[in-house]
Amino acid sequence: MKLGLINSAWVQAGRDTAWGLQKTKELGFDTVDIFTDPLDIDVREKLLIKRECDRLELPIVSVCCVAVGLIDFNPSVQRFHLDRCKQYLDLCYEFEADNLLLVLGEYIWNREVIPPEEQWQTGVENCKQLADYADNLGLKIALELEPFPLSLLNDVDSMARFIDDVGHPALQANIDVSHLLLADVGAEELRKLAGKAIHVHISDCDGKVHGDLPPGRGVVEFEPYLQEIKDLGIDGAVSIELEYSPEPDKIVEWVTEAYESTDKLMQAVGLRG
Repeated sequence: MKLGLINSAWVQAGRDTAWGLQKTKELGFDTVDIFTDPLDIDVREKLLIKRECDRLELPIVSVCCVAVGLIDFNPSVQRFHLDRCKQYLDLCYEFEADNLLLVLGEYIWNREVIPPEEQWQTGVENCKQLADYADNLGLKIALELEPFPLSLLNDVDSMARFIDDVGHPALQANIDVSHLLLADVGAEELRKLAGKAIHVHISDCDGKVHGDLPPGRGVVEFEPYLQEIKDLGIDGAVSIELEYSPEPDKIVEWVTEAYESTDKLMQAVGLRG
């Protein structure tokens, strides 16, 4: 697999997009994931990202999208998020990316007012539409597992069931290593995602709260997870997800540390290549 970086890691640096992409390449990353919103950037920013990545020979693998409204009970909200997600997929196509990383929402009102099965089915039906749209563009959607109690997809079993319910080859799973630990999911459970996973996020955490730390700064034992990921035979990228450096003025050191520790972990299990 390739080693990538989600470019949101550079946000705290207060520098422009091109600077962050250049640093990503300089540090040795194979690929990059882009965190942006097609409704918030103009055509100049889109062209800048694509041209810089092409110039740097830094392929864009994934574009990240949070669309919690896909399981909202209001049809108008759902329609907006469906249209927004389609614009994200158009952006993936423009960037020649492989997939859209999609984060679904959480059950509303503590699962007590609206039957959770209804929200689940709403998500399934909307994701079927998006999978069709993605497939027509030659793209895939990678669903994110979120380690929170009310998240629609918060463990491997719910992820596998959702993918089966949608039943479309364009809709698959993203594996986030620190999220698995926070959700108390053992590495061996990843075998349930055989043939259903296409992308990977990696970061560390303290084992209690979402952290997105450089690997080695927390408590995650990475080798068992990475070995299981290797055994899944995913033809994609392991992308480092970093946020909130305690010293924003040292963001380059923060990302460098994450690159070096992750590269070492991947090399140890023969995963990078």
